[in-house]
Amino acid sequence: MSDDARTRVVIIGGGFGGFFTALALERAVRRGGPPLDVTLIHDSNAMVYTPFLPQAAGGTLEPRHVVVPLRGPLRTTTVLVGAATGHDADARTVAFRSEAGDERTIPYDHLVAAPGSVSRTLPVPGLREAALGFKTVAEAIALRNRALQQLEMAEGADNAEERSAHLTFVFVGGGYAGVEALAEVEDLIRDAKRLHPALAADRARFVLVEATDTILPEVGQRLSSYAMRELDRRGVELRLGTTITDATGGGVTLSSGERIPCQTLVWTTGVRTHPTMAMLGLPVDGKGRAKVDATTAVEGRPGIWAIGDSAAVPDPARPGLPCPPTSQHAVRQGRVAAHNVVAAVEGREPRRFTYRTLGVFVDLGRGKAVASVLGLQFRGFVAWFLARTYHLSQVPGLTRKGRVAIDWTIALAFPRDTAELGTLGHPPPLDT
Repeated sequence: MSDDARTRVVIIGGGFGGFFTALALERAVRRGGPPLDVTLIHDSNAMVYTPFLPQAAGGTLEPRHVVVPLRGPLRTTTVLVGAATGHDADARTVAFRSEAGDERTIPYDHLVAAPGSVSRTLPVPGLREAALGFKTVAEAIALRNRALQQLEMAEGADNAEERSAHLTFVFVGGGYAGVEALAEVEDLIRDAKRLHPALAADRARFVLVEATDTILPEVGQRLSSYAMRELDRRGVELRLGTTITDATGGGVTLSSGERIPCQTLVWTTGVRTHPTMAMLGLPVDGKGRAKVDATTAVEGRPGIWAIGDSAAVPDPARPGLPCPPTSQHAVRQGRVAAHNVVAAVEGREPRRFTYRTLGVFVDLGRGKAVASVLGLQFRGFVAWFLARTYHLSQVPGLTRKGRVAIDWTIALAFPRDTAELGTLGHPPPLDT
């Protein structure tokens, strides 16, 4: 069939929303739907399965196994690695620049905007220079390497104050990312510290700073309290109703006035709309998210759809509010957007987004978690098992599922690997 006979669909973003939109469009074509020419633009050739980032930081999962290659699962979609740099709504074209700097214009009949989100920072002195984010695989592995490196530096330190700073880890943000990252890294440091007899008398200190009066509000008060008790049992210090006001001078200052010397600061508090949304020139709300209706169609822009963290898709469970920025919502929004693109091509009525959260899982380290599923609450080993079962079912592709399952089995049967690979991917230049 000639390209002219195909409906051109361009997807911006290869995260959960964009990936599952493309996957659903391919399945629709295979099942007898209209011919489509689908192009997906993403900044890499893989989708990050973000719920696995804490386990990558803790060394439970190999870094390659927390990403899903776009090519392979997507068999007929054209994947372009680079960035969308411009949008002409009248001409219905998107400007694209590859990693090599090559530029081209891509025409479309339907556009699906799913660029996701980026870390949100605050104007705290020293924050950008001192803190690590926790949104990408690179940041997760950088955290693992820095944590292990601090043990080596602590062993070589001359005095107790310097050792203490190296062994102090401050996490800002009491949501999913902050709690899970802290729990995994605390497990990692506890295991690795046993290999440092010289540090036996020194305590590894973990501090969780949260601006509100609780952590993990999504799981409910009962499970949130359990999580706080579990963290307290492991020696984690909670600073609730507190923010950081300064991150200079080798430490952080809290809004309470407390000063904590540390060499590891992790910022996980919130996200903001991806800058690509501003470039697209779509109608947006006060937080920069595309204004869409329940079908994910952008207001006043026929043939343009928006999903995921950068779209204010109405939440069926909370009338008047947008969906939370979670992977389970982005996946379902992608499927709805794909269905509605096909429906528009075939002249059928669109489908509304009706998904309501079925459950939430928070991993608290090896053998420990909290979970709320269909109104039932679980904690401890049962919740941990449910969380792993759920995520294994959600990872796209049998090959990826197998690799993840093998990593988990190895982690249960053998000691944790504590090799620090901070120079990986950054080889020294050849001698001249």
